[in-house]
Amino acid sequence: MRRMATSLLALIAASVASAPARAQEVTREDIVRQLARFENAAALDLPALKQQTQERSKIRSRNEPPASKRTPIAPELMTLPTFNVDIQFDQDTPIVRPESYQTVGRIADAMVYSDLLPYTFLIVGHVEANGKRESNVILSQRRADAIRDILANTFKISVKRLQSIGLGEEQLLDPSKPTAPVNQQIQIMTVAKAAEEVAAPPPAPAAAAPGKQAPRKHRK
Repeated sequence: MRRMATSLLALIAASVASAPARAQEVTREDIVRQLARFENAAALDLPALKQQTQERSKIRSRNEPPASKRTPIAPELMTLPTFNVDIQFDQDTPIVRPESYQTVGRIADAMVYSDLLPYTFLIVGHVEANGKRESNVILSQRRADAIRDILANTFKISVKRLQSIGLGEEQLLDPSKPTAPVNQQIQIMTVAKAAEEVAAPPPAPAAAAPGKQAPRKHRK
């Protein structure tokens, strides 16, 4: 009996040791701390970068290096204040799983915090190096768009403060492990100061039509 109990305890201990560690909970303070380190606005041409990413993902050449050896397609993004976050999607879709809405909500809370309120943000999607490169770019763009839309529509972040781009597997977060889950993370980047909206001047009073005069008041 004692031998069976000892074996059972050993089995439980082995199971606990082999279980994956639970991801650390994301807090608003963590996000603000990372994204508030803004110094200079990034000179980004997102339409050009999207086209470049799509074109590179279509390359079919024997001389093309493997995913782990490819140069980053947008190295300028690597200098921006960035917060990497695990967002759970349904497999091969841009549908965010319900358990990740709380995480997106914390990102929204951070964006309206006083330290981040003056800034605009770029949401960058990535996919690990599995499947077709071209399809991975499309999926990563749809996932980045999904996070942008949830922030805007569900959490009411101004769309003027949000942009999105998908880099597929063209800029792996961990090139040494191209197929690792870390390469599916979403990145939130601070890119510029938001333009201040200037209040429109009040409309000028309408001029009286020529030939017409205001009626005179009669004295009693």
